[in-house]
Amino acid sequence: MSRRSAWRAALAAALALGGAGAWGATLPLHACRLAGLEHDAQCGVLKRPLDPGRPQGTQIDLHVVVIPALARQKQPDPIFFFAGGPGQSAVGLAGTVQAFMQRLGQRRDLVLIDQRGTGHSAPLQCDIPPPEEALARALDRSREVAALVACRAKLQALPWGDLRFYTTTIAMADADAVRVALGAQQVDLVGISYGTRAALEYLRAYPLHVRRAVVDGVAPPDMVLPASDDVDGRAALDKLFADCAADKTCAQAHPALVARWEALQASLPRAVDIHDPVTGRPLHVTITAEAVRGAARRPLYRPEQAAILPYAIEEAAAGRFDVLMAIASSTNDLPTDLSEGQHFSVICSEDVPRLPASSGPASEQGAQGLYRAVCAQWPRGAVPPAFYTIPPSPAPVLLMSGGLDPVTPPRHAERVARALGPKARSVVVANNGHNVMAIACMRDAVFRFIAAAGEAEALAVDLGCAARVPRPPAFTPPLPARGVQATNDPDRFDDPPPRTPDAPGTPPTASKDSR
Repeated sequence: MSRRSAWRAALAAALALGGAGAWGATLPLHACRLAGLEHDAQCGVLKRPLDPGRPQGTQIDLHVVVIPALARQKQPDPIFFFAGGPGQSAVGLAGTVQAFMQRLGQRRDLVLIDQRGTGHSAPLQCDIPPPEEALARALDRSREVAALVACRAKLQALPWGDLRFYTTTIAMADADAVRVALGAQQVDLVGISYGTRAALEYLRAYPLHVRRAVVDGVAPPDMVLPASDDVDGRAALDKLFADCAADKTCAQAHPALVARWEALQASLPRAVDIHDPVTGRPLHVTITAEAVRGAARRPLYRPEQAAILPYAIEEAAAGRFDVLMAIASSTNDLPTDLSEGQHFSVICSEDVPRLPASSGPASEQGAQGLYRAVCAQWPRGAVPPAFYTIPPSPAPVLLMSGGLDPVTPPRHAERVARALGPKARSVVVANNGHNVMAIACMRDAVFRFIAAAGEAEALAVDLGCAARVPRPPAFTPPLPARGVQATNDPDRFDDPPPRTPDAPGTPPTASKDSR
């Protein structure tokens, strides 16, 4: 081939690559407005087979949103965000994602994919119960299981209701199809909670297409979520008790907190009067020990809410459960748009088969009991053995954990970092719970990690701010007002304030004390 012919071939290849790299090359995108976004996004739908083994069979619509970079000269590697749950809608979190990644979005497109079974992508959502029914299910395990069994039957009647085809591996094949359709050679991954499992699976299956990966609240594929959930939740509560005992103010306010908690557990079940935390209506319900453990665990995700737990436990031990139920309910304030069908399709296929055999009544309580009961008849998808492996990573990976996290504490990230090898770096924010990226200084670290030009520079990012994040102090209820009018005070509280001195040369004004 002559030099001129070679030059022409190279130019044609470059032009072809440039055309393939433009957004919308094989995935038509149109302008759309999403809640929480100030500017237009680009939305599109990618057709995917429900069963990968039958490419011409039932098709599902995979909904994709691209939040375009603001800079004219943007970087070619977009950021793929994987939501948590499992079962969260990534598109439903568009406003939150843009706020967390505002600096990254200056020069990189943010890509949100409603994973199959979530959001608008072949959704597998159960009906939302009214507040009182939701509370009833939270207090009665059998009622919750019955509702999920009924939901499963309803979902299986949908055109896309074969629940075997919603595993993480299939979903990450969808994600790579989106990468191809958008024409990106490489992508940066950001996953939170279950989204870290998704990101790790994408990295395992498509390592050469990953430039950088950030996993926040690491839930590895071999975690066995129900078993870890019970262990890590109890460890986070024990840490709360220990920190309270070590803090002078908290220890003085709650000198026997552990004993009060144990006495509370021993006193249950019992019938109590409470107010519905959503409607405020008075209710007469039976509170079980399992329901109280669940209510106490949910605020542990966020240290600012966990700060109220010592007071809430004291109140519950005295027979007043309103505070505990209210803070447990207040953890539902994010637009997660949770898909229960996708959640159980993932956990029943990937985690529950690896649960240890039932060892009696204790193993039928907590998360293990719930998932054993629901997954007993839930269809299970095929999971390749390689899914549970974590090979060395060819791309830099930043793993972030909260030391107070009740569901994905640092022990999981540390094990994953060792498996990923020298290009992995793990950081722990000792006084944070779930979702470390909520801290401003950690968002800055994520920006510098992804924006760094070289791998060595990325792995050398300063993460020292993690050690300076304090734990919120334990909540102290406000004291009643103690200001009382003194009987011999000539100036009553309701007297007008004294006037400022008059300007020079002006005659004094009369006052009520003038004679």
